[in-house]
Amino acid sequence: MDFDKTAEFLGNKTILVTGATGFIAKILVEKILRIQPNVGKLYLLVRAKDSESANVRIQDEVIGKELFRILKETWRDNFESFISEKIAPVAGDTSSENLGVVDDHLKMQMFKDVDIVINVAATTKFDERYDVALGVNTMGPLHVVNFAKKCVNIKLLIHVSTAYVCGEKTGLISETPYSMGETLNGVLGLDIDNEKKLVDQLLNNLKTRELSEKAIRQILKDFGKQRAELYGWPNTYVFTKAMGEMLVGKFRGNLPVVTMRPTIVCSTYKEPFPGWVEGCRTLDSVAVIYGKGHLSMFLADGTSVFDLIPADMFVNSMIVAMKAHVNQAGMRIYQVGCSYRNPVTFNELREFHFNYFTKNPWSNNKGNAVEVRKLLVLSNIVIFKVILILWIFLVGKVLNLANCIGSRDIQQVFANTHKKLKIIMKLVELYRPYVFFKGIFVDSNTENLRMIARENGLDEDVFNFDPMSINWKDFFINVHIPAIVKYLF
Repeated sequence: MDFDKTAEFLGNKTILVTGATGFIAKILVEKILRIQPNVGKLYLLVRAKDSESANVRIQDEVIGKELFRILKETWRDNFESFISEKIAPVAGDTSSENLGVVDDHLKMQMFKDVDIVINVAATTKFDERYDVALGVNTMGPLHVVNFAKKCVNIKLLIHVSTAYVCGEKTGLISETPYSMGETLNGVLGLDIDNEKKLVDQLLNNLKTRELSEKAIRQILKDFGKQRAELYGWPNTYVFTKAMGEMLVGKFRGNLPVVTMRPTIVCSTYKEPFPGWVEGCRTLDSVAVIYGKGHLSMFLADGTSVFDLIPADMFVNSMIVAMKAHVNQAGMRIYQVGCSYRNPVTFNELREFHFNYFTKNPWSNNKGNAVEVRKLLVLSNIVIFKVILILWIFLVGKVLNLANCIGSRDIQQVFANTHKKLKIIMKLVELYRPYVFFKGIFVDSNTENLRMIARENGLDEDVFNFDPMSINWKDFFINVHIPAIVKYLF
């Protein structure tokens, strides 16, 4: 395989990308346009009511981002014409048949043109309502498979999943597929059609009871978590992503498929520039609260490995996998992370954050530097919850007292504190499976791809996805945490 021509391989290809406004998808789109301006066309699927709305979303949420700064500097006055020639916004929704594309002419054109489909569409909320998560993360991949099979020139489907479809497995976790109905705890009876019927019935019943939208949303969130835990998954997100993988495997037919399983995707390492991030990704929200001086204690196993991969490295792995498997029969799974070859622990991350915010303190709205203390890490969940509940109780009592005596200053201070403590409690519940995670993601397929590509001329300056090349201390101190401060604070 001539991997020295990986960029050239993209020339004249027509690629459909779902979930185009998402973090990974827009980095992928920028990369393709930057390294191969002769790409045929990029159909970008976004949820929108019509083509005009889709175009607005692409302009505002993709092209308009700082991420495209290098491309804009390169093309200057020709940037808009270049983008209009290469990008075709598509209004649709992966949770619907035919991806929700209602324009028949456009749909037929896509069936004729598309060479490669890259499914990045997902809802990544751990506690998403079950009907939404099922629609996007489970049924969505099936609809993408069916759409891809109708494309007459289809050469490959890349499906982006997550390494954490493994749930809370421990030890070495291999790159193996899921069979239909497989569960993590051995409980029998997982049937995806039945899951869909159950949630539809529940939703119909809730609507007849004239409950508020907020109440319906919470019930559906709780139901998703119950169904996930019944079969051994810790939350709705990874449960519905695992079922999505099952459907892709069963219904792909002869369609060549590559399933990419990234671990925790963080800010860019190098391209198009170091340190671009968008949205609070996983524990970034904890870093924000800590850097602002609102967090002194957290629940975690300090020795647990925290598996990360910079976003641009993951995108590079997708493009190299695309080159390797286009027109190649079969299905391959790639786990892309660092825990097997270049692990970083929670204790190390704690040190990185303490060192950074000690030397570069955040200034609050009064202009005062916020002093941080080294985060106290408790590994006993019972003790942690008792302490946190006591804090919430005591702050609540003081807040009630302040309300009684009418002290507005005290009311404001303790109301804010009460709110922050509840946020911390929620973060603890959401991230518990990951801050105590004891699995190591084996990346044998990914390493094999990396070795073959390297031996066959891959330009690793352009397509680096080797976790061994990352100095985690340097990356966090000089790239990732400054990015969090810049974009998220």
